[in-house]
Amino acid sequence: MSREQILILEDEKLIRWSIRERLKEEGYAVEEAEAGRAALARLQEEDVDLLLLDHRLPDTTGLEVLEKVRGRWPEMSVVMMTAYGTVEDAVKAMKLGASDYLTKPVHMDELVLVVQKALDATRLRREVRRLRSERRAVHGETRIVASSPPMRAVLDLVDRITASPSATTILLEGESGTGKNLIAKAIHYQSQRADHPFVTITCSAITETLLESELFGHERGAFTDAKSQKKGLLELADGGTAFLDEIGEMGPSLQAKILRVLEDRAFKRVGGTADIEVDVRMVAATNRDLDAAVRDGRFREDLYYRLKVIPIYLPPLRERREDIPVLLQQWLDHFNREFHKSTEGFTPEAMERLTRYHWPGNVRELKNLVERILILHNRDRIGVDDLPRSIREGEVPPGARAEMPLGDMTLEQMEKEAIRQALDRSGQNQVKAARLLGISRDTLRYRMKKFGFLEGDDAGAAG
Repeated sequence: MSREQILILEDEKLIRWSIRERLKEEGYAVEEAEAGRAALARLQEEDVDLLLLDHRLPDTTGLEVLEKVRGRWPEMSVVMMTAYGTVEDAVKAMKLGASDYLTKPVHMDELVLVVQKALDATRLRREVRRLRSERRAVHGETRIVASSPPMRAVLDLVDRITASPSATTILLEGESGTGKNLIAKAIHYQSQRADHPFVTITCSAITETLLESELFGHERGAFTDAKSQKKGLLELADGGTAFLDEIGEMGPSLQAKILRVLEDRAFKRVGGTADIEVDVRMVAATNRDLDAAVRDGRFREDLYYRLKVIPIYLPPLRERREDIPVLLQQWLDHFNREFHKSTEGFTPEAMERLTRYHWPGNVRELKNLVERILILHNRDRIGVDDLPRSIREGEVPPGARAEMPLGDMTLEQMEKEAIRQALDRSGQNQVKAARLLGISRDTLRYRMKKFGFLEGDDAGAAG
């Protein structure tokens, strides 16, 4: 994890050194500058979270630097440092947008508190910007389009959920790429919590120890690198929504702690003793078979049922083929604007192949396909020859097509043959086969068991 970056703009070398050493002890990354022009050049090159700004500088004044900083980097916090005789200038600085000010000589304990407060303000401003951006995304380019009955039922359920003030827990289930993240955002931004944070926690992205610190925060000294207190994502999401993606990957220790949050709406920071109460709606998502994970003892049964107050199943794209033409046009319009192109659409023959394709990677695969086509080609209309061979030929081995034409195969038969071909092409390596299909390895293993490619958990040495 990256450390928060602080830039000290002060012309007195000894003062810079003492402040730098104390802030490094607190775990911050610290840079220095002794003149205004050098500091502004540094800000253009690096992401800085906080500027500690002296009032008197050799080439300009702190107030002039402050005006430029507020105009170019409005989210960054600025703390002025001023001598006792220039408190009036500190007042002017506050009016210009400084977060706080320190009087010289600087008292280090006060410095640490002021820095923590200013960095909290930086994080809040950036969170507000992110929320506004995501709200535009949910209602703009990545709006949910659906005409098929299965997805219309999902969206109707979302409407009923968001109309209620309850913070009911929701479990999104479905294959990778079906849009669980987008549905989670829709639940948040259509609800009364829309003005509060939406935070995403990917449970498989980092180790369990780091995940615990990210979720719950930690107290100073809780572990070796805990130089200062840190609020966790659940605390930052107070009043809003926490999206626990890939919840099935969470270890047993954290499962117990998440269960407590759901039951008591409270938790302790790592290394802390005090309970922290939060009002957070939990939306969890998984592409794993949690029923099987519960039976196998890999997932807590009590947590499973606590998460599954309102389950929402997102059908794979092959089960809602009516949505494929609409989604293709949506992403075509999007990438036309992004790449400054004017492709009008797809030929009937290309649309027929795209509609009958089984889309193992679901909507994510569809989006990536349209992006790739518009990068590589400059056509008025996209034809069959512009499509990947797997879509042109239906992703079915030649022998299977000879025995049974693609149009006569059931969706289940097409899925089984696609898995067989991916395994053959990858040399029976499950990781590579899952990557070819655009699904997770767990989803692949689940399908392999379903179709008889595996005979128990130990079968299949590849992967």
